Amino acid sequence: MTKFVPTKVSSQRPWLWGAALAALSCVWGSSVPAQQPAKGKQTLSFVVANWDNAIYQTKFMDECPEGPAIGNDEMWWRGLSRADKDKFTDNGLIQPVDRRFLSALRGPKGEDVCWNPTVVKEPPLRTIKGKTSYGFNLDASSEDAATPKSCKHENFTGVDGTPGVDNQMYRLLGCHYGWRHNGVLDTFGNEERRNSGRGVVLIEITGIDDPRNSPNVDVAFYRAIDPFPIDSAGRILPHATYRVDTNNGKPRYGAVAKGKIVEGVLTTDPIDLSLPFYGNSAYAAIDLRDMNMKLDLTLGDDGKVRGLIGGYYDFDKWWEYILKIEFLVATGDWSCPALYTAAKELADGYPDPKTGECTSISSAFKIDALPAFALHVTQTAENK
Repeated sequence: MTKFVPTKVSSQRPWLWGAALAALSCVWGSSVPAQQPAKGKQTLSFVVANWDNAIYQTKFMDECPEGPAIGNDEMWWRGLSRADKDKFTDNGLIQPVDRRFLSALRGPKGEDVCWNPTVVKEPPLRTIKGKTSYGFNLDASSEDAATPKSCKHENFTGVDGTPGVDNQMYRLLGCHYGWRHNGVLDTFGNEERRNSGRGVVLIEITGIDDPRNSPNVDVAFYRAIDPFPIDSAGRILPHATYRVDTNNGKPRYGAVAKGKIVEGVLTTDPIDLSLPFYGNSAYAAIDLRDMNMKLDLTLGDDGKVRGLIGGYYDFDKWWEYILKIEFLVATGDWSCPALYTAAKELADGYPDPKTGECTSISSAFKIDALPAFALHVTQTAENK
């Protein structure tokens, strides 16, 4: 038999703290008291409900003057003779989603072009040409020239007017319908996390003097081992308790950043952050170097807080995820060879000291989160 012994509970609502601990003690059979926060200090905890690529888009797709990116199926279709088009699609009756296996195996020797993206040469990917983006100035430069931590690249102006914003992932993905607002990829990913309870991320802010203004707070990111509780309409319930995933008493994932709260808005100093990511039936870690976060702590009408996370996304980790979701290549409407080539060209973070090739790509993500309780537990085995 294994039991979980609570060691610390954090809550936005002190008057609920005792009841929550008592209930949890009954569930896990523990009588160990929780550690109280420092006198006069407060803790806020949130569970991330949605995690989306931060895509700045206009009503008529003005930021993509060449039009939307061309997908894998169309690339395959263009290379077929009229007779083969009829043959392989049953005279047009087999739709793209059902012929994705055929369209992906279009290398010169029948190779899968997602797993072998350099075996075919395709027209350049249609990418974002606009000048405005969500994101952060990750390399501390407003110029397009290379810096010690970045390759030469074109900067954006932030939606709020910030100069020198780095978000090459937006430039890469922004003209794909699958990644734009309400596109299949982020939408399905969020729904799967909600329904499966996998890849749940917690944010815990400690050392708060005043929720509106605190000059020095700690911001921790964790993976939760509990699923989302949802109501009959499928909405995630607020103020639920989530156990932090630990190994030998230490959090298995995440990191702690220094931050400050000014007029109810939390900002963090850059840190390197690794979090487990689950979406579209695939696990893949998100590794962000120089991760920044800006989070408005004011609850919206839907009871959520909203913010932006940005950083240099490790290229290999990102491409691993793309390979794992190849089954969505038709509905997501991308072409692996074109996407891979453009991503290599646009990668702008942390040059390899030997090759000079950048190993990561600047990115930004919109998040929304619900108030929650973060429960730190120590696992002990009574019977072996």
